[in-house]
Amino acid sequence: MKTTVVAVVGCGRIANNAHFPALTKLDNVRIKYACDLILEKAVAAKEKFPKIEEVITDYKVALADPEVEAVFVLTPNFAHYTVTMDALRAGKHVMCEKPVTVSYELSCEMAAEADKQGKILNIGVCNRYHKSVELLEELNRQGEFGKIYHIYCSFRAFRSIPGLGGAFTDKAQSGGGALIDWGVHFLDLILYILGDAKLKNVTCDAYSEMAKDMKSYKYKSMWAEDTKDIENGVNDVDDFITGYIRTDKASISFNGAWAQNLDKGEMFIDFLGDKKGARLTYGGQFEVTDGETLETTKTEHEIPNMYLCEDADFFNSIESGVKNKNNIDNILESMKLLDYLYKSAEIGKEIQL
Repeated sequence: MKTTVVAVVGCGRIANNAHFPALTKLDNVRIKYACDLILEKAVAAKEKFPKIEEVITDYKVALADPEVEAVFVLTPNFAHYTVTMDALRAGKHVMCEKPVTVSYELSCEMAAEADKQGKILNIGVCNRYHKSVELLEELNRQGEFGKIYHIYCSFRAFRSIPGLGGAFTDKAQSGGGALIDWGVHFLDLILYILGDAKLKNVTCDAYSEMAKDMKSYKYKSMWAEDTKDIENGVNDVDDFITGYIRTDKASISFNGAWAQNLDKGEMFIDFLGDKKGARLTYGGQFEVTDGETLETTKTEHEIPNMYLCEDADFFNSIESGVKNKNNIDNILESMKLLDYLYKSAEIGKEIQL
C-alpha cells in the first residue's frame, strides 16, 4: 500500500473534529505538516494527534517540500482559492473543504487549474459519503421512487448564529451565511441523489434580521463562540434563506435559518416520488413510504464515519488517477447554485440559467 505524505493547512474545528481524526486512522498517510497562522493552534493539534510530525505557520514551506504529495485546505472560506491554487501550481493534489470558495467564477478557475496540472482536487461535501445519502442515491438510481418530482429541505435552528462578528458572519471572509455554510450540504446532496441534476432557474430571498444589533443578540448557545467579536466585528450575511429551484430532474424548495424565533431544530429533506417518498433526517436515518401499500419503513443501518470514507477515497483517487464523486468537476453545479441563489436574492428576481 502506497503511503502519501500530506500537509494540513488550517488547524481549526473541521481539522480537529473531522480530518485529523480520519487521517490518524489511515495507515497509508503521513501527516508531515500541520500549518496555521496561529502557531498555538498547530501546536495544540500536534499534541492531540501525535501522528503530526512538524508544525509551521507558513504553508509555502510545505509546498516547497518535494515529499509532500497532497494538501488539505481547511482554512476559512476566503482563503480556499489562494491556498488551493498555490498548492496545485506546486504540483500537489488537494482536498479542499466546502464551499469550493466564495464564488462560482473562482471555483471554475480552481477546476481548470487542477486539470492543467493533472492533479486531483476534491471538495469536502462530506454528505456524499454519508451512508444514508448513498443508499438514497442508489434507491433513486434503481427507480424505487418512480419519478422524484419535488424535494423540500429544511435546515433551521433556534438562534444559532456561529461566531457572531467573526469570520462566519463577515461576508468578505465567508462569502455568505446560512446558505453557504449549511445550505451547501443540503443542496449538494440533493443534486447528487437526483443524479447530477442540472439547473434551469432559481429564485431566492435572504434575510439578516436576528442580530442587526449584535450587542443585544440573545442566545442559549453559540458554536464557534471562541471566534466571536460582538464589540468590533461584522455581521453582513444571511441568517435566514428561502428559495425555489427548478432542475432538469425535479423542483426543489428550501428554508434555512441559523437563527429564528422558534425554538425548533428542523433538519430534514423530503423526497416526493410518484411511487414512493422518503424523509431523510440530516446526519441520520431515513424512512420510506410506499404509495401502493401505504406502509412506512424506517431504516436502521450502520453509519460509518463519512469523513474517514471521504478522506480514504481521496487517496484512492490520487493512486488511481480516477476522479471520484467529490472531485471538483462534480461539485461545480452546487457552487453555481449557491452563486445564483445569492444573486437572485440581491436583485429580487428569478434568474434563468
